[in-house]
Amino acid sequence: MTQVIRESWPLLLGVLLLMIGNGLQGTALGLRGAIEGYDAGTMAWVMSAYFAGVLLGSRLAPPMIRRVGHVRVFAALASLVSAASILYAALPNPILWALMRLLVGICFAGIYVVAESWLNDRATNETRGQSLAVYLSVQMLGVIAAQGIINLADAGGYALFVIMSVLVSIAFTPILLSATPVPVFSTTKPMTLRALYRVSPLGIVGTLLLGGLFSALFGMSPVFATEIGLTVGETTMFVATFYIGGVILQFPLGWLSDRMDRRILIAGTTAFGVAALLAAAPFLQQISTLLLVAFVVGGVTNPLYSLLIAYTNDFLEHDDMAAAAGGLVFAAGLGSMAGPLVVGWMMSAFGAYAYFLFIGILMGIVAVYATYRMTQRATPSDTSPYAPVGAQASTVAVTVSQSIEYEEEEEKTAQDIGAVEERRDAAP
Repeated sequence: MTQVIRESWPLLLGVLLLMIGNGLQGTALGLRGAIEGYDAGTMAWVMSAYFAGVLLGSRLAPPMIRRVGHVRVFAALASLVSAASILYAALPNPILWALMRLLVGICFAGIYVVAESWLNDRATNETRGQSLAVYLSVQMLGVIAAQGIINLADAGGYALFVIMSVLVSIAFTPILLSATPVPVFSTTKPMTLRALYRVSPLGIVGTLLLGGLFSALFGMSPVFATEIGLTVGETTMFVATFYIGGVILQFPLGWLSDRMDRRILIAGTTAFGVAALLAAAPFLQQISTLLLVAFVVGGVTNPLYSLLIAYTNDFLEHDDMAAAAGGLVFAAGLGSMAGPLVVGWMMSAFGAYAYFLFIGILMGIVAVYATYRMTQRATPSDTSPYAPVGAQASTVAVTVSQSIEYEEEEEKTAQDIGAVEERRDAAP
């Protein structure tokens, strides 16, 4: 891992700054929306627009990269994000915010593709898994760090939005100055949702629901916090704790996933999340309870994306994995776009704490459906190794994770064959 950091630190530093800027954006807008008097239903449209942009950008980025190249696409998109960051404060209007969030989502989708392509190009077969793990950790740490920066300035002024713009502008300097020769870029037509459902019903249904869960957790958490009257410091702690839980529990759950039926783990973790919400429901007015719930829910849901990808790969041939990656990312994008809209409506109709009701319902559906699928199909005899992937990852990162799994399987098979041959040669 030290080798990965030493060789890719400029790229990782750029990604860290970008994620700090992106993390600032969501929380700062949630706080500024409350100052401007926008209700949860209005902010839901603003937050949903970002995820709609990511979904659209995942389709627009590949042809742009093929047409003008990685460097120009990256510089252009990062510049647009930097400009939008300033305009949020200059134009406090929910319609304009939604349009800018749409643009920023499109831009970040392309930025992720470029950054992940460069990271993958720098990695070797021996370091690719470590590179992906470090990249995921840097993404999460960037968003967590952003919550601390929020406390340095008033969301009602310009300072936070200027900091956001400056960080994004600085971010692409180390990336572009240290970029290796342009990596080869190729895409595969995504597998249709119907085809994915035939391969793995739990994989596609779970990914779709998880998209809605993620966007509600990380898009609407600042809105929920302001609706119930948390202070700025409490709001940032609440948002950060979702990510801290994900960082801490990602790898233990990944370790378990390689040693048991993944459907049991998916059903068990989501059921545990629902149980935690039910147990904490009478005490949610206390900040300590909110932080504990955020840790558990974030820790349970963050590894689910990787778990569902690994489970889907258990039923795929290697040649189909790239197409399946595109389909899974698209399904997550559809769910992400709908999540804030539904939870925003529920919060407007039933009160702010309907935020957790929505989260509990989605986790409950995943738990029930995973349990049901165990009655419909036997556990696969050969399973793919778990590789951590973030919910914001592009098809590049998902495809890389699948390649890692395949390479690990090939290496394990070769070792098994070698062990058999050694025993045979040693036999009298």
